[in-house]
Formats: sequence, structure tokens, C-alpha cells
Amino acid sequence: MWHKKTACNVFTIIGLPQEGDLRLDIDHVGKRYNRKALALNDITLSLSPGVHGLLGPNGAGKTTLMNILATLSRPSSGAVSWNGVDLARDPNSLRRVLGYLPQDFGVYPNLSAVEFLEYIAAVKGLDRKAARRRIDELLALLNLHTARNRPVGAFSGGMRQRVGIAQALLNDPQLLIVDEPTAGLDPEERMRFRSLLAELPGERIVILSTHIVSDVEATATHIALINGGRLLAHLAPEDLLSSAEGQVWELVVPSSALDDLKRRYVIAGTARRSDGVHVRLVSPECPKGAGPAQPTLEDAYLLAMAKSRVEVHA
Repeated sequence: MWHKKTACNVFTIIGLPQEGDLRLDIDHVGKRYNRKALALNDITLSLSPGVHGLLGPNGAGKTTLMNILATLSRPSSGAVSWNGVDLARDPNSLRRVLGYLPQDFGVYPNLSAVEFLEYIAAVKGLDRKAARRRIDELLALLNLHTARNRPVGAFSGGMRQRVGIAQALLNDPQLLIVDEPTAGLDPEERMRFRSLLAELPGERIVILSTHIVSDVEATATHIALINGGRLLAHLAPEDLLSSAEGQVWELVVPSSALDDLKRRYVIAGTARRSDGVHVRLVSPECPKGAGPAQPTLEDAYLLAMAKSRVEVHA
């Protein structure tokens, strides 16, 4: 079990920000790589402290948006501002307080955990003595203290991810961006990583970009749905669940009818039983022979993605 520090996190989620609150504003941002490839289309979001899940399928535009927010790329249109400062004019206003764990996080395999974090701290321009204290704190927080002198190349995937979040937290960032952080982790490591994100001490904006619904379900105070480079919604998990009320159904069909059902509906899950295949599906209309089911966040996500595809092809 990972160790954690006890802290009181108070997030401003609803309403206008109070004076002194952190604010990340994404104003009509678009990204075009060439005449035909539009990766982002008119994204507008205002984020205040809390954990914001950016949820969408692979290829939805999440990583492109994360690269723009991390000042690694510039938008083709629109603007991003940090506490009112346009990042196109002054990217360092954010870089000084940014922590970033990219999807493809690389390490120097021959360095120990301490050596690697000391190197990253130097790159970030942190005071050497303060960095050493911070590294000790993070290694304890992430339960890496006993492996501090082992080569990072010998770490498991979950341990490497913990080193990744440690380097992102070195400067105690006000904006923390993590891109697909649980991809490739086993279920136990994934659960631990979620718990860490949800319990990070201090007031900050955390953006968790993922295609795994359970990641945001366990951590996020707000969810931004994205597909095809378009923002579909930005709302609380409870509101996303409410949007699926009356559109989730369960029924039992013989195995021979399953393929036809898959062609006609979005299937959320199946389970084979002695009386047939128990099917859970999402649809605005009740299928013949089906009964209502209580929506899950996975159901609501599937429904939103299905509606977005219909709108694109309408």
C-alpha cells in the first residue's frame, strides 16, 4: 500500500472563481496539422482547482490538447491563458508551476530513482538542497523509499509510473497534467495510482487524460468528454450519470440473437448464463423485451460517444 500524507483539500468547483484562485482558460482552441487533418476543433474550457478528467477514445485529440496545455505545442487558432496571462506571449508563466507526466514517459535506465529525480530537479532549476528534501518526501509518499538507490531500468511498470508522477510533482505544481497514466498497469497498481491522484495534498488543477472510464470515476470532480477533436461536454460525474437516465436497458437473448443486437445497439456488457445471454445496452428507446437499468458512468460515456458519432454523420 502506498503511503500518503493527510491533508485537507478544498476545491472550488462550482460558480465563479474567487480572488486568488487558480484558473486555466482554453478559448476556442483549434489545432490543424494540414489542410485535411483537424486534430482539435473549437475547444473552450475554464478549469479551476480540482481533478478534471479528460475522457475520450484513442485518437480523440486528448494528447494534442495536453501538449498545447503543457506549452509543448501551439494551437492553430484560439488561445490558452493561465491566471489571465496568454501562454502564447508568456509560456514561462505556466512552465514555472507546471508538472507534466506524458503518455510516453522515458527514463534513464542506468540512473537510480534518486539520481534521476535529482537530474530532473536540476533541469527544472530547483534549489539543490530544497530538491533533496522534496525528493525524500516524494519517495516516501509514493512508497519508493526502499528502492531509491535501485536503477530505474529494473523497475516494474507501476514503479516507473510512480517515478513519473514524482518528477511531475518535484516543483509542487499548481497545474498537474497526466496523460494516460494507468495504461499498461495491472489492476492493483492502477487502483493505487488513482488513489494518489485523488488524495494529492494542496490546492492545484489536475488534468487526467484517459480513455479508461474507471480512472476518472475514481478521481475526477469534473469530466470533459472529447471525441473527434470536439468537446462534447464538461460536467460533474453526477450530471453525466443523470444524462443517461432512462436510456440504459437489460434483456436476455439466445446466443444466436447476439450478433444482430450488436449491429443495432451500443452494447455495454454481456454475460452468458444458463437461460441465455444477459445483455446491457444503451439506447434512447427501449428495445423489445428489455427492462430499465440503473446507469453507470461507463453507460453514460458510451451513450455520449454514440450520440457524437451520429451528430458527425448527420
